[in-house]
Amino acid sequence: MKKLLTLLLTLLILSSCAQAQERDITAELSRQLASGSAELGLHFPLSVKRLYAGNGSQPIWIKPQADMGKTWQAMLLIDCVLQFGLAHADYHPYELSYDTLHTLLEKPGELGPDIAARFDIVLSDALITFINHLHYGKFNPEFTSERIDDGRDLPFHADRFLIEAYKHQDLMPVITSVQPKTKAYQELQEYMRLVKGQYTGDCYEVPEADVRLAAINMERLRWENFGPGPYLHINIPSYTLKLHEPDSMYTFKVIVGKPDHPTPVLSSAIGYFTTAPDWNVPHRIFIRELLPKALADTRYFETHNYSLYNKNGEYIPVNSLVIKDIKRNPSLYQLRQSSGCDNALGQVVFRFPNNFDVYLHDSPDQKLFDRRIRSLSHGCIRVQKAVALAELLLKYDGASDQIPLMHRNVKRYLRSDFRLRKPVPVRVTYLTCAVEEGRLERYKDIYQLDRQLEARLYNLTGQLASTSHTAM
Repeated sequence: MKKLLTLLLTLLILSSCAQAQERDITAELSRQLASGSAELGLHFPLSVKRLYAGNGSQPIWIKPQADMGKTWQAMLLIDCVLQFGLAHADYHPYELSYDTLHTLLEKPGELGPDIAARFDIVLSDALITFINHLHYGKFNPEFTSERIDDGRDLPFHADRFLIEAYKHQDLMPVITSVQPKTKAYQELQEYMRLVKGQYTGDCYEVPEADVRLAAINMERLRWENFGPGPYLHINIPSYTLKLHEPDSMYTFKVIVGKPDHPTPVLSSAIGYFTTAPDWNVPHRIFIRELLPKALADTRYFETHNYSLYNKNGEYIPVNSLVIKDIKRNPSLYQLRQSSGCDNALGQVVFRFPNNFDVYLHDSPDQKLFDRRIRSLSHGCIRVQKAVALAELLLKYDGASDQIPLMHRNVKRYLRSDFRLRKPVPVRVTYLTCAVEEGRLERYKDIYQLDRQLEARLYNLTGQLASTSHTAM
């Protein structure tokens, strides 16, 4: 009986000590979180503060009396960031050591509540950072770290998500579920899981350049907001347009901008397309490329269906004196090409609002689509079989009855707008690799953008890893 009472007393004392320790850690948490954001030294300080406010300012990971399984899961996730194309340096590697965690859990009280509270806070910041990087990407041009941490007008909040994720027994699959769901991303993620996880230590050797190439393109895919469909995905380096529908996909070849006139990455939606369009010639093309041809042949504008207008929109008949005056006063004139078989826009043009004044259009020179390297335009995107694409858009819009009219107008060079009741999202991306049948397929880095993103993603200074890309 005496031994039983002694045991019960010992357990009561240990429990009381553990409760006192937890109270000390809670008080220290509140004290540290009251510091300014800069003093905390966190990646997402406001998000961390919201996380603990939603948790009653209680410890999340360092709990002397609790099951620590989720704490070890959290540490393992941070330990495996390379498998997601991310860098250890972004997740507090020097503070989040396994030795420190073992001491905190196995010898409670030895390191003091200040260290325990700091470890809890830093691990929370690492998880929030990891979740944001998986979902938004690290360098999302729209959702910057500052905007995400501010927490207003966001489609996804990592701190709220982490509170809900903690309720699950198996934390790891819940957290990794925030990644993009597109096939292209999932294939790259599986590739990275193999080369930085399963193959590590085996006889497989994957060049570090390939790993980094996959990682930077996973980052780019995290910036995109691909819906379930339909949507148009135009990828610049692969020279392809893919129309994704819920149960099918159609692929078209495209021509994109030259390196000195790059096609921009953008997100928009096609609201209408036009048959037999007029072309308002961009001024730089008018002056630099077409005017020299007209100076050499005064009938050049006429034979190629160009019409000249003054800045008030009044038609100007062309003769040798007018052409010379254009050279002297180029800002006073504008050029327009009427519809026809030689029109630079071809038979159809697809319009979508954007800040770059680019659009998707047909081309009269179909032989160019047979070239392997198709960075040939001034920035706009030319699509092969544009009329077939227009037909598919009408079908999906429930306007199949408009297809005969569209074909008739194309044949007769009749200008007409066909408006879609449901605008189709369009995404223009810059992805320099993809996984094809388990192998990494590289596309030429047309605009030389990979090295810059690689440096940012891997916190590189000085010499970057050498990466050699071959064209598709």
